[in-house]
Amino acid sequence: MAQDPSQVDTILSQLQTAGASYKANTPGAREKLMSLSYDLISKLELPSESIMRMGWAEPAKAANCRTAIDLKIFDHLKESGEAGITAKELALKTSADENLILRIMRHLAAMNVINEKSENTYSNTTLSDALSEPRYRDGILFLYDVARPSFQHLPEYLRNTNYALPTSVTDGPFQAAHKTDLTAFAWLDKTPPYLQAFNNYMSAYRSGKPSWVDPGFYPVSERLVEGFNPEYSDVLLVDVGGGKGHDLHELREKHPQLPGKLILQDREAVISSLSEKDGGVFEALSHDFFTAQPVKHARAYHLHSILHNWSDDDCVKILRQLRPAMKPGYSRLLINEIVVPPQKAGWPITSMDHVMLILAAIQERTEAHLVELLKKAGFRLVKIYTYESGQESLVEAEVDESQS
Repeated sequence: MAQDPSQVDTILSQLQTAGASYKANTPGAREKLMSLSYDLISKLELPSESIMRMGWAEPAKAANCRTAIDLKIFDHLKESGEAGITAKELALKTSADENLILRIMRHLAAMNVINEKSENTYSNTTLSDALSEPRYRDGILFLYDVARPSFQHLPEYLRNTNYALPTSVTDGPFQAAHKTDLTAFAWLDKTPPYLQAFNNYMSAYRSGKPSWVDPGFYPVSERLVEGFNPEYSDVLLVDVGGGKGHDLHELREKHPQLPGKLILQDREAVISSLSEKDGGVFEALSHDFFTAQPVKHARAYHLHSILHNWSDDDCVKILRQLRPAMKPGYSRLLINEIVVPPQKAGWPITSMDHVMLILAAIQERTEAHLVELLKKAGFRLVKIYTYESGQESLVEAEVDESQS
C-alpha cells in the first residue's frame, strides 16, 4: 500500500519546528517530538511491518528484557562501561548458552534497548542502565508477569462476555488470566514478590514527568500558601492515601518555605513501614479513606491516583468522607489524576486506561465524568491544571455550598 508523501512532508516540517522548541527547552516539546515521531513511523510503516512489530518484534523485546533481568544482563552491561562486553563473556557470567545470549542481545540492540558496539560486543544505554535499578527492573517484572497475561486473555474474555464492558473487580480479565476470584490488589497482597515489584515500580512510573508541584503547573503559592489561616487549622495539606509520602517530600523540597504541617495518610501496613527520617517532612497517620476524615479544616486534601483505582460508586464514597472535614470557601480538594481529553488522547493515557480495564475493570475519566462524580459527592469543579503535553492533571475542587 502506497504512503501519502504529502502527509510525510507535513510531519517532517512539524518535527523541525518541534525540534527547535526542544532545543529551547519549551515545555511539552519533548512529548511533541515523541508524538510526531510515532506519527511518522505510522505513515511510513507498511501494514505487513506493523503486524510484524506487534506480532513478534515487541513481544520478543518484552520477553528478552524479562529474561535479561533474570540473568542480570543489564547489571553486567552497566558494569562493563564504555568498553562493552561480548556475548561470550555474558554467557560465562550468566551460565547461559552463548548462542542464546547472542540472539537475545541482537534483538535488544535492534530494538534500541542496548547498544551494539561491534560484532558480538554490546554496551549499555540509558534505558538498560535504568533496567538495572530495582524500581525500573520491577516494572518489567510486574508488567510482564502480572499485566501481560491479562492483556493476552482480554480478547477471549470479551468474546465470552459478548463484549460487555467489564465492571466487576472480582470477575474481569485479570481474574480470567490468573485463575482467581480475588481483586487484583488483594491478589497482590497475597503475592508478596509482585506486591513489592508493584510498589517499587510506582516510585518510578512518574519519574522525569512533570509534577503538580513544579513551577508552571499548579500555582502552589497563589492557591495554597496565600490565604492559609492557622486559626482554622495548622495543617496545610493532607495527602490522603499518599503511600510512602513521595509527593510530600517533593512538595517540601520544591517549596521549602511552606507554612503549616503536612499530613500523610495511608493504611497501617504502609504507615508502619516508614522510616523515622520522614518525620521531619510530614506527620504520618493511619487512615482508611472510606471512613470519616479525622483532620479538620486543612487548607487542602490531596488524592494522587486514588480515584482511578475505584468504581464510580466507591469514588463518591471516598469523596463524601472528605466533605464534612473541609471548611467551605477555604479548603481545597486536589485530585491528581489522568484526565482523558475529549479527542486526540495520547497513547500513555489510552494505554493506562486499558491497564485499569484489565486489572480492575475500571477506567481513567474525562472531565465531564469527574465533574459528575464531584457533584454527586457535594463538590464543584474550580479548575483543571494540565502541564504542556503532560499525562496527569491536577483537578481543583471545593465544597459546593449550594448542596446542604
